[in-house]
Amino acid sequence: MFVVDTNVLIYAADRDAPEHAPCRALLEGWRRQAGAWYLTWGIVYEFLRVTTHPGVFHAPWTPAQAWTFVEAVLASPALRVLAPTSRHPELLGRLIREVPRVTGNLFHDAHTAVLMQEHGVRAIYTRDTDFHRFPFLEVIDPLAA
Repeated sequence: MFVVDTNVLIYAADRDAPEHAPCRALLEGWRRQAGAWYLTWGIVYEFLRVTTHPGVFHAPWTPAQAWTFVEAVLASPALRVLAPTSRHPELLGRLIREVPRVTGNLFHDAHTAVLMQEHGVRAIYTRDTDFHRFPFLEVIDPLAA
């Protein structure tokens, strides 16, 4: 069980990115696997934000193009989207007390981390080193040798 972070999805989608081939191969493998894997709605929205933003994505997609990619991913048989439970406020409060210097933009990653903790998912495939701040997560760089 693992979460796939936004940056891995973006690399899998962006044919011009040097990281495209390995991330696309991983995504295609996950789409065919029987074992559970996860996204969050925050990750989906962030993917949509980045891939359609002319100041961020080198050749921005239309919203329809980005959504078509997302729909294909969401159609994966073993994929689930994590959603908050009644434990969310308790776990967020604990994270704020126990993980130093979670401020500003790091709250997006904190939201993902709390959702993972709620659902007992420890591993995240990401190139975002900020996830190392959360000691209860196993951070997997999909491009590591």
